[in-house]
Amino acid sequence: MDVNAHVRDPREHVNEEPRNDLGDLLAGFFGMTGFMTVVFFGMVIVKFILSV
Repeated sequence: MDVNAHVRDPREHVNEEPRNDLGDLLAGFFGMTGFMTVVFFGMVIVKFILSV
């Protein structure tokens, strides 16, 4: 019984471009930190306006 199995080595990283991993990590970290800072201060302003 022959089975036509197309096995690929998972180390090929066909859909991944590993050249800029540190840059991607830093962009994601600081991007999310900046976004959460904006959300935090926005909520503080909303709370201040609604508590008056």
